[in-house]
Amino acid sequence: MIEINDTVFNEAYFREAAGRIGDAAQLGARAGDRFAVCFSEAQDWLAFFFAARAAGASILPLPPSTPYAAARRQAENANCNWLFYNRLEGEPIVEERNSQSGQLLQMSSGTTGEPKCIARPWSDIEDEIDTYVSFFTEPQDMTPLVACPTTHSYGLICGILMALKRGQTPKILDTGNPKFLLRKLRETERPYLISSPAILHTLARLMPAGEQIHATMTSGTLLPEPWFRTIRAKSKHMFQQYGCSEAGCIAINADVHAANEVGRVLPRFSLRNPGTIDEPKEIAVERHGISIETRDLGFRRDDGILVFLSRLDDVINVSGLNVYPKEVEDVVMSMPGIGDAVVFRKLDTFTGERVALLFSAERTIDRAELRQWCAERLAAHHVPSEVMQVERIPRQPNGKISRRDVAARHGAGEFGAVRTEAA
Repeated sequence: MIEINDTVFNEAYFREAAGRIGDAAQLGARAGDRFAVCFSEAQDWLAFFFAARAAGASILPLPPSTPYAAARRQAENANCNWLFYNRLEGEPIVEERNSQSGQLLQMSSGTTGEPKCIARPWSDIEDEIDTYVSFFTEPQDMTPLVACPTTHSYGLICGILMALKRGQTPKILDTGNPKFLLRKLRETERPYLISSPAILHTLARLMPAGEQIHATMTSGTLLPEPWFRTIRAKSKHMFQQYGCSEAGCIAINADVHAANEVGRVLPRFSLRNPGTIDEPKEIAVERHGISIETRDLGFRRDDGILVFLSRLDDVINVSGLNVYPKEVEDVVMSMPGIGDAVVFRKLDTFTGERVALLFSAERTIDRAELRQWCAERLAAHHVPSEVMQVERIPRQPNGKISRRDVAARHGAGEFGAVRTEAA
């Protein structure tokens, strides 16, 4: 049974809908095919998902807001045979058949490069679910509220499928309306809110003094320190998970005390060559002899907690000195009035690379004042040399920021005239 907003869809509904979809899409005869699926209603996409998984077919879920042209392009990039776009009549895409068994297909976020198709067999998804549920037992007596896209693995696997495995009824909040989300939180017993950093931060700021969310879960991108403090103060329990498209969930923290504490590695993985606080290294895990490299820089503490520092591609090298963007962003966002920020690299003739900053605020911020704020709290090579205020920071639908995309758009002059100040 699954509840979507205020409507309950029971097992009989999904059984009937999955059977109808399976017949219409001829899943039995096309079990080896790849299906790209984009439906505006969550119950329709989920029924297709359950039908495809039962038939052993491969499925690429696309967000409901995806325009047709983009949906077709992603279907082609993922080598899908069919595109089902808001109707049960499939449109042929490619004729080449896939020899692989059924898989969950996902397009990577593209935060550090071009998006690519990641394929994970259903057996690996099932193993992730089994390990996750047995390892992370804290939410067992809580009511899962899934306020994030169910077409993304975070909402689908860690929200819906984990809840069903625990015998719970997941409640999908298929809207970004803060008032609706707050109402559902208040009327739910022991709510366990699975959502993005941006939504958690918004709800925490709107919640009256003395009121708390029973439990929150964040994933996908590290919380800026000011956001973390706000959300942590409004959460009785706060969880965080960490992973990547190729591996699924890698680590879980069941009691978060700092934003960069991503948790303990699930027993289905072994951490390969873990770094130390003095010598951080790329986070890489192994499973069944296969190594998965995350392109994330971090280390494992003596107590077993995995600590995330930065994306390797995001580290800025200023005259041979490393700058981790999050360190600068946390300082910038601690300045009164500033709500969001992103730090990215710019090439420089003298230093090789330099620190550039884009920020949003509730009022106009004097750039000299901001740079002075940073200079008093950061080493000189961390202080942004290029500063620009914008109405809002561009984020992807999953809440992540692509520094690569921001840098490209900034270089193209999208954010207005560049104002540079010597660091």
